[in-house]
Amino acid sequence: MRTAVLTLLTLFAFAANSILCRMALKDGLIDPVSFTQLRLFSGALILAPFLFTQRAHIWPLQIKDWKPALALFVYALAFSLAYVALDAAVGALILFAMVQTAMIGIGLIKGARPNVLEWTGLTMAIAGLVYLLAPGLSAPPIGGAALMAVSGVAWGVYSVLGKTEANPVASTARNFAIALPLAALLLFARSGAPQITPSGVALAVASGAAASGIGYVIWYSALKGLTNMAASVVQLAVPVIAAIGGIALLGETISIRFLIAAALILSGIFITIRASFRNTEAAP
Repeated sequence: MRTAVLTLLTLFAFAANSILCRMALKDGLIDPVSFTQLRLFSGALILAPFLFTQRAHIWPLQIKDWKPALALFVYALAFSLAYVALDAAVGALILFAMVQTAMIGIGLIKGARPNVLEWTGLTMAIAGLVYLLAPGLSAPPIGGAALMAVSGVAWGVYSVLGKTEANPVASTARNFAIALPLAALLLFARSGAPQITPSGVALAVASGAAASGIGYVIWYSALKGLTNMAASVVQLAVPVIAAIGGIALLGETISIRFLIAAALILSGIFITIRASFRNTEAAP
């Protein structure tokens, strides 16, 4: 029961990131750069105690310490820029598809040899993504979709880099802290004055502190009671929760194209994950 509750809370936190970001940017309550900066800062602040209580090293920094922090920064920035144009549900679906595709691609580069069922699932997922992005009246804006794809790849890289961490909670706190200087540099990359309202700040802080910072800590606690396959499969619910939230809170509509693409992408990813898990169990 504890694992089930923690897992459910995590899925809502992951979906909330999409909803909060879209809610803040849809009506111009805050600009995407400021949203990214506040999200990373509030996440680092809420996770700061773990740097000390779990003795995470943060200085002196090594090159390997910058890699996950850079991936986290790219993910967060591209995520915010993408949601200027994308609906919450569409963004979550593209993000989730690209995260899994990136992780599978990295596995291939490292020498993984997928079986026929894994290739079938991956092909289905890619076909669904291509269908979603194909030109048409209901296709999402290509610029926003491309940015979300970049965000998904960055998060996939971040996830792969984090697999070897002995203390994932402490390493997440360290990565947020290291990403702060990168976020600060965005002050010099602006072309105009920041656009900030109290509501926009509140949404960014909620995304960073609650949905990201606390959400990741809850997720790592839930992982203790989940198998690798279960941990991967349960995340299939995130785009669905984001879609429901987008309809209820943002007045978004779900097109037939989205439903077909979602069915292909989520089914394909499920098949790939399940086949990969069985393949791992069968290995000597």
